[in-house]
Amino acid sequence: MRVLRSAIDVRAWRAHARRVGLVPTMGALHAGHASLVDRAVAECDAALASIFVNPAQFAPHEDFASYPRREADDLALLEAHGCAAAFVPAVEEMYPPGDATRVHPGPVAEPLEGAARPGHFVGVATVVTKLFAIATPDVAFFGQKDFQQLRVLQTIARDLRIGVRVVGCPTVRDPDGLALSSRNAYLSADERTGALALSRGLFRARDRWAAGERDPERLRAAVRAEIAPPAALEYVSAADPVTLRELDAPSARAVVSLAARVGSTRLIDNVLLGMGVSELT
Repeated sequence: MRVLRSAIDVRAWRAHARRVGLVPTMGALHAGHASLVDRAVAECDAALASIFVNPAQFAPHEDFASYPRREADDLALLEAHGCAAAFVPAVEEMYPPGDATRVHPGPVAEPLEGAARPGHFVGVATVVTKLFAIATPDVAFFGQKDFQQLRVLQTIARDLRIGVRVVGCPTVRDPDGLALSSRNAYLSADERTGALALSRGLFRARDRWAAGERDPERLRAAVRAEIAPPAALEYVSAADPVTLRELDAPSARAVVSLAARVGSTRLIDNVLLGMGVSELT
């Protein structure tokens, strides 16, 4: 596996690759990331993963400095899953001196995480647009767990005519239901047990949906009923999966999502109802 440190290196590598699948990551890789690499390897001629903890998507009070960084372990995982190359740039490579251009997403970025973390999606949209420009992949793979991020990036690729197909892949969970996240490493043993309330609440909403419930407020209430200390709910949403507008009437499809703090760790999760993540483009 090639380890590439500059845009020039990536473009030189890209010139010899045919159909490229890109997996953008911030490192601290786990089985969820590995599943994205597996999709890229299976569906493309070459898989390229990026590892870059993007400072532009963190607010000053967030965990940029403490975000887990395990480059050697991450590169070993990527190589074991058949990745052809890894792009591991320094901050100065992605944001050179004088860098000032930013990509501002539209309305799909405004609610939920956009409201809770002002500026977050500007940082995400900017860095991923840069990765698309550097690597010119044919396909990019993102996990369903970061559902709003997926929709933001699909919308940007469409609106800016970037020519990259942004594919959503199902959330990978531990056997007890907890969605895999690099931030799970912050949880104590007791907090991790408490964090299971998040997936229990979402699964309860999913079960209600399977039983015929379509009222969005009852779906939200099903989630709230499961949340208890040490988990503290920030928001629960039942929204249209395409627009992310909050539902106020029964619908044939919905994404039920939440954000919560478990101790000092902030986690997000969701379930998609009435459609599959692969149907979103």
